[in-house]
Amino acid sequence: MINQQLLNPQSIVVVGGSDDIHKPGGKVLKNLLDGDFKGDLYVSNPKMDEVQGVKSYKDINALPEVDCAIIAIAAKFCPKTVEILAKEKKTRAFIILSAGFSEENEEGAELERQVVDTINSVNGCLIGPNCVGVLNPNYNGVFTTPIPSLDPKGVDFISGSGATAVFIMESGVTKGLNFASVYSVGNSAQMGVEEVLEYLDESFDPETSSKVKLLYIENIDKPEKLLKHASSLIRKGCKIAAVKSGGSEAGSRAASSHTGALASSDVAVDALFRKAGIVRCKGRDELATVACIFMHPELKGKRIAIITHAGGPAVMLTDALSNNGLDVPHIEGPKADALLEKLFAGSSVGNPIDFLATGTAEQLGDIIDAVDNDFDDIDGMAVIFGSPGLFQVYDVYDLLHEKMKTAKKPIYPILPSVINVKDEIEQFIAKGRINFPDEVIFGEALAKIYHTEKPQAENVEIPEVDVPAIRAVVDKAENGYLDTDSIHALMDAAGIERAHEAVSSNEDELVEMAKKLGFPLVMKVVGPVHKSDVGGVTLNVNDEATVRSEFKRMMQIKDTYAVMLAQQLSGTEVFIGAKREDKFGHMVLCGLGGIFIEVLKDVKAGLAPISEDEAGKMIKSLKSYKIIQGVRGQEPVNEAKFAEAISRVSALCKAAPEIFEMDFNPLLGNKDNVVAVDARIRIEK
Repeated sequence: MINQQLLNPQSIVVVGGSDDIHKPGGKVLKNLLDGDFKGDLYVSNPKMDEVQGVKSYKDINALPEVDCAIIAIAAKFCPKTVEILAKEKKTRAFIILSAGFSEENEEGAELERQVVDTINSVNGCLIGPNCVGVLNPNYNGVFTTPIPSLDPKGVDFISGSGATAVFIMESGVTKGLNFASVYSVGNSAQMGVEEVLEYLDESFDPETSSKVKLLYIENIDKPEKLLKHASSLIRKGCKIAAVKSGGSEAGSRAASSHTGALASSDVAVDALFRKAGIVRCKGRDELATVACIFMHPELKGKRIAIITHAGGPAVMLTDALSNNGLDVPHIEGPKADALLEKLFAGSSVGNPIDFLATGTAEQLGDIIDAVDNDFDDIDGMAVIFGSPGLFQVYDVYDLLHEKMKTAKKPIYPILPSVINVKDEIEQFIAKGRINFPDEVIFGEALAKIYHTEKPQAENVEIPEVDVPAIRAVVDKAENGYLDTDSIHALMDAAGIERAHEAVSSNEDELVEMAKKLGFPLVMKVVGPVHKSDVGGVTLNVNDEATVRSEFKRMMQIKDTYAVMLAQQLSGTEVFIGAKREDKFGHMVLCGLGGIFIEVLKDVKAGLAPISEDEAGKMIKSLKSYKIIQGVRGQEPVNEAKFAEAISRVSALCKAAPEIFEMDFNPLLGNKDNVVAVDARIRIEK
């Protein structure tokens, strides 16, 4: 667990400190000195008595007791060094910058295990190895630049990659983003992204803690911990955005070669982030942009006014917002006419509000006041104002700064002239403001934030299922696909509606079963996995003669050992599936069923357990949702029943974690019910 010796050490030793500031040991020492570290600072270097003006101990055994060690020496020397510091110098916080550990080879992994075992034996804390360090208002424990402006109300940033941490900080700093702390966890040998987030959650103080957290993750090793503490922080009023790289097969290989991380299923990551309420970003600049939006007042609706003196960026921003589900509503009426009278001829207030390249600071103020007070159908405003380089715009940005203090609606400044008015933008940022230099990245990021759901409830309510009956089936089952009777028993125990069926390998017996079930019926082969592909499905069986003829035909199909009869129901084909994903538990998926599942690939996934409310949101987020609602006279699917079935499937997965994969495809949904007509369940213990 993170301790006070790491957060606010009273003494620090740089092991491997150097006069060469182009080496990690030299640069981190310089950063500590430049940051005016208030505690006692030591260096350990076997060849020098003084390094950068700091006393150096040639023998680490001669060091006094020290809270925190920042280590920048070869990996092979780290285990012994850590042992001396931990056991003789009472060091309880370690930041190991050195590479050459588990990310490299098994020999390095063994060195890493030795280091972790020693630190654990004294209840110490380790960041790294193979990291760039830790940065907070107490000390600059990193060997990189830039050192961003540190503010307790800035952003807490945790990164699984040191270089990427630097690039994300650079992206944020140039926009005016402040940081509260930075943790580069490297190999996460003891403390990973999840553990740092756990600390930020458990130590959260609404008065003093940062309310914005950024994550760059290459491997989600403990998804339950991440879900628990991310959703907890968001429920406490925080906002979290993350990049999870390595989602593609090629990206997984790249992530593995970089940090030894094994990428998890991208669908599972999406489901986890959605459940937690984390805004998922595609890359560094989007992550920094989302963080910058987080630093503004929250957007309460999706209707945006675009205020501009340049037509092109306004059009591109309109596209970015509209294409991502936000609105740029038309503005008209007497108050719009009154505003137009204050602007130069040729201006437009229809939205975008274009007050021309000749527009003044005073006119911008009039527009902001009107949008803030007169137009109730606007929830926020984006102000685009750059310069062709003909004149200075200090007055415009000063006015923008003042209006942002008093406006009731959030104002997002898009100042694209980063060269022509560089000085004015720097002055604007120096006042604590943020600039969004690219309108399209801003628009897409704003929409992504707006559409990110709040986290799941702390205690997920799922339907009750008959756990003893489920366990009775699963405990006696062998690995592989279950037989029909076992599948039916699990469905009944979980309360999943199913069509009534009968199975037999005897023709006369099957005929009697058909009479009891009633026509029309569906006949299916039992044995082959893909029944349709082998001609093993017959619909609209309406009489005894057809039962007999189809039985004879089907029993000749390869691998068939019986024939199934099922009531033929009508409705829209939908799908529910489940798959156990390593470390994440079960993903439950839903979408249109039948052949559409393969053709459209329009599915949404959630992580079990899934409440009926969450299931309903999954259904509504499908691209094919209009079909489920019923279009052009088609009967709709009962959404409540569909959501209940999804939730019950998730409850079945929680009761039987041995289920490896499960398909209910199709289920037939109509206005009254959703009923499974075919199912496969595979057990892997």
